[in-house]
Amino acid sequence: MNDHKPVGAPAAAGLPECPAELLELRSRVAEFVRSRVMPVEPVLDAGGPAARTELTRLQAEARAAGLWALPLPAELGGQGVPLAAYAHLAEAEGTSDHGPAALGSAPLLDVLMLDRHAAPAVRERFLRRITAGEVRTCYAMTEPDTPGTDPARTATRAEPGPGGQWTLHGRKWFTSGAGEADLVTVLARTAPDELSLLLVPTTAPGFRVLRELPVLGAGGQWEIELDGVTVPAGHLVGEPGAALRIAGERLRLGRVLRCLRWLGQATRAFELMCERATTRQQGDGRLADRQLVQQLVFDSLLAIRTTRPLVHEAAARLAAGQDARVETGLAKVAAARMLYQVADAAIQVHGAAGLGPDTPLPALFRAGRAARLLDGPDELHIAAVARRVLRPQASNGPDARKISPQSSW
Repeated sequence: MNDHKPVGAPAAAGLPECPAELLELRSRVAEFVRSRVMPVEPVLDAGGPAARTELTRLQAEARAAGLWALPLPAELGGQGVPLAAYAHLAEAEGTSDHGPAALGSAPLLDVLMLDRHAAPAVRERFLRRITAGEVRTCYAMTEPDTPGTDPARTATRAEPGPGGQWTLHGRKWFTSGAGEADLVTVLARTAPDELSLLLVPTTAPGFRVLRELPVLGAGGQWEIELDGVTVPAGHLVGEPGAALRIAGERLRLGRVLRCLRWLGQATRAFELMCERATTRQQGDGRLADRQLVQQLVFDSLLAIRTTRPLVHEAAARLAAGQDARVETGLAKVAAARMLYQVADAAIQVHGAAGLGPDTPLPALFRAGRAARLLDGPDELHIAAVARRVLRPQASNGPDARKISPQSSW
């Protein structure tokens, strides 16, 4: 995917307030993604050996530039940028879908999950190697015949065996990165009323990648099968039956990170739209002089500006260890709608050129449409937030949480 050079759009898109000490770092991250990652997006999108070679080169350049693994724990080889600060960098990383992988922040969720919940031997063996980019990870939760919004119906099972080992049987799909992963964290039923997480090496006998699942024509999602895959007792992540608690912890942060990256992608689409409007002649004037185009620009800017505070509020609450379920739900739905709307408007302003391979707009539009399903469909979050808002509040209870449009709840 090739970008045109933006024309004054970054300021117009409205960046969030950023602590002064992060401004220079955010600028370096943005420049790295713009000048190094975006030019090779067609190769990275195609996958295969050439993509892996290109990604390895980018990762080496990120290390040399001092931009590697910014949010990952310092004791594991990352740079330890805390979430509250990293939120201001994640938009810049996410302007390209490949930015987080190139800069080493992509495994953040897996590293945090394993650091908190994995057995000491697993942490010692894998965590520094994952942070260094030597071991690639992914997460397998959704199944072909089970609604992803209802993990309690998970059919994949893990049966106990001699020495505490586990043998897994089942299938998972829409597993990001499974085609190249070294380790997969699998949600499985370890007892009739018990769901657990297990760490599975992809080299284990019985582990198979069945097929790639193109999402609206783009790759990166996979269907896998576990046919008698055996892992040692120490590969249980957390306690037996703790899967939903750990998954919920992971998903809340994952949703906020996605929202931050969707903001970056929407800003990219907005910049392209502004450039097209100001440089494209139609009749005796520019597209920018047409009221209908001005309306698309205004509505897109409004969508970005009104979504950004919601996303950063959710990130701030998570960083402070506060309940962020309502904020995360609001942010997820707003950010998904926003990316879809802005990418669609940018394509409209580009005309036929917005449908072809010469801009990143088809990929950004595809990301916007998929966003309304990823990490739970919009309908799930709408219902969950509404239930929490409408739940009777115990007026004198110590845990009562007052909810109003003006509060951060």
